[in-house]
Amino acid sequence: MTPWFTSASKRRRYLVGVSGGADSIALLHLLVEHGFQNLVVCHLDHRLRGEASTQDARFVEKTAKRLGLPFELGRTDVEALSRANGCSLETAGREARHAFFADCAKQHRCPRVLLAHHADDRAETALWNLLRGSHGVKSIRHEQTIRTNGRTLELIRPLLEMRRDELRDYLTKRGIAWREDATNAEGIAIRNRLRLQALPLLEDIAGRDIVPALLRAADASLDQETITAWALEQANVLDPQGRLHLPALRALPEAIQRAAIHRYLSDHRVPNLDRDLLDRALALLDPANPSVLNLPGGRHLRRRAGRIQG
Repeated sequence: MTPWFTSASKRRRYLVGVSGGADSIALLHLLVEHGFQNLVVCHLDHRLRGEASTQDARFVEKTAKRLGLPFELGRTDVEALSRANGCSLETAGREARHAFFADCAKQHRCPRVLLAHHADDRAETALWNLLRGSHGVKSIRHEQTIRTNGRTLELIRPLLEMRRDELRDYLTKRGIAWREDATNAEGIAIRNRLRLQALPLLEDIAGRDIVPALLRAADASLDQETITAWALEQANVLDPQGRLHLPALRALPEAIQRAAIHRYLSDHRVPNLDRDLLDRALALLDPANPSVLNLPGGRHLRRRAGRIQG
């Protein structure tokens, strides 16, 4: 069992995101088994699978009632949200869940949300971020603070050290039922294709389970982030107005310059910060290059009067 279950306060209130699938049902029962009783079961119906989605919601509600826990149900047309925002179903679903959790947090005066992501999810995310050229082998964090709908949420993932098969074994041995989402077996969404096609192929090539290697790479990337954060504090590259100070930036090694720009853009919520974008941003340090860089979302990064700012 992961250390969180023994170290966390059992008296505190937690919201628990429960889809009805094996992972979230295992999380819910593990919490109850370890003495966490001040729980609020939260389920969002994405309206993606017709009657099956309705049955998922009923199943989770019955599970909460059987365990003597309060239940919150939300409904969002995620497909319509995806079309309206011009984003993928996965992105729209994540944004809808965060908005739903924010509503639950307000109602129950609880910012803490427990989620059922596990080690395999973390490995899949690390692989996907590596493939799309992210800055470092980034993956899911044990704890994450986000701001949505005017509220701050603390996302906590107690199962990140457990494997998918461990969770299913736990449920099977105890005779605990869960809902199986048929779309998980379809190679449509990116995460499904990684799980069903890419990872098995890589494991066949390597002749071993590659999840531990991906997790080690993600942990090493976290270590590097800690080192880089310390170096940036020493470098002090921001002026009093929060702009990047060019003379201070130019005095740094290129790797720290890149990290400083990455942090600046990340703090200003610029999406899709891959290596290519950071390299193009680095070109702003050279006065012989153009002084403006186009950023995602119609934004710009500009060199002016010894400063770089968005």
